Amino acid sequence: MPLRPGDQIVHKAAWLYYTHGLRQDEVARRLNISRASVAMYLRKARENGIVTIATSTELFASEMLARQLEDRFGLEGVWIADGNAYPDPEAEVPTLGASVFLSMVTSGQRVGVAWGRTVYAIADAMAFADLKDVTVVQLCGNLGAPYSYRPDQCTMEIARRFNAKGLNFYAPLILSTEALASALRAEPVIREQLAGVGECDIALFSVGVADEDAHVVKCGAVTAAELRALRRQGAAGVIAGQMIDATGAWLDCDYNRRCISADLDDFRAIPQRLMVVQEAAKLEPLRAALAGRFASHLVLSRAMAEALIDTPAATPA
Repeated sequence: MPLRPGDQIVHKAAWLYYTHGLRQDEVARRLNISRASVAMYLRKARENGIVTIATSTELFASEMLARQLEDRFGLEGVWIADGNAYPDPEAEVPTLGASVFLSMVTSGQRVGVAWGRTVYAIADAMAFADLKDVTVVQLCGNLGAPYSYRPDQCTMEIARRFNAKGLNFYAPLILSTEALASALRAEPVIREQLAGVGECDIALFSVGVADEDAHVVKCGAVTAAELRALRRQGAAGVIAGQMIDATGAWLDCDYNRRCISADLDDFRAIPQRLMVVQEAAKLEPLRAALAGRFASHLVLSRAMAEALIDTPAATPA
């Protein structure tokens, strides 16, 4: 069973102190907590047997893997769904992601939300919370296809779960020409909304595949033939509707220049960015997103975590 999100900091403190050999004051600075809290967490780790690896192998195995992923990819937090509670291990990921995301959001924050099946599944699994002065904003333009996981649907469902204000993006994700997209970005309302992405405190997103099963194909933003051409140009994944290459860099292509979405540098400037990856088919785009430093926090399945740690990482852009 994966640990509850609230218990992860205990394991992280123990990992930094006992495995990395950091002093308590160094652990406190790394985790942005007080030294007294570090001492309390270390005591709790000893009392619960967390640091006695020989006698708690099953409990610590996935947590050790999470710490390894944090160290390797420079992540602040990783949660691994073991899938013990579900016949399909991947089915546990959105539930865990919903719990983690709910624990991260606090009153008064501005929350950016991307889109896709995983994001909508997180919204559907999320408990209701009566937070104060939370605003949930859509990070990219919309799609006309009748899917529940459209950008506007994902944004408004999460806003409903938080009892928050939702701000939809009333522009298409993809325009027919670069000139039209450029003109639309210059419109005051659109320009203001795009500029506000960097003001978000936290973002929730997944990374999409760049193949014929991509949401952007199924929702009509791009044809399968156009997607194959983008693959030949180096497309390896999709972030907020935009194509990135294997190093996580924005792909300089006609499709991206016609896209109405958050500037990816502004996206990376959001302090907390929770990426939730459900499907095993997303290993390549996951590696690309991590190479591009899009995520600060990550939720994924144990199988995906093991595959990720066993493959060489791409060189960041």
